[in-house]
Amino acid sequence: MSEEHTGRFPSQVGIDAYGNGGFRFADMSHKGSLLCLPDGMQGWEVQSIDDLTLESLQPVLAQADKLDVLLIGLGTDIAVIDPAIRQSFRDNKIIIEATQTGGAVRTYNVLLAEERNVAAALIAVEKAR
Repeated sequence: MSEEHTGRFPSQVGIDAYGNGGFRFADMSHKGSLLCLPDGMQGWEVQSIDDLTLESLQPVLAQADKLDVLLIGLGTDIAVIDPAIRQSFRDNKIIIEATQTGGAVRTYNVLLAEERNVAAALIAVEKAR
């Protein structure tokens, strides 16, 4: 794992800002993509929609019993999620919502504030919208 993806924050928190290739949360800055999971925030190797696989989402599936919704921030684009990924999450009773990273961050913060069982898989972007 590259240096920028090894960090982990031990609890799930809201995201204060995104852009410049990373995210700000809990008075810290994280460079690169990010997984926001019930057991904490951690770096994620995915850099584009092409890297989004069932394998890259395994950390999310490992916590399926604690989740109802997975928000996927696809960067600056919107793309179709592989039907096999959707089916695997459906089998685990998790709804997938995929949108641009900015929309996913905003929705994640709202659902987290509502104490919903939410996770986010966010591809880092350079420019916040």
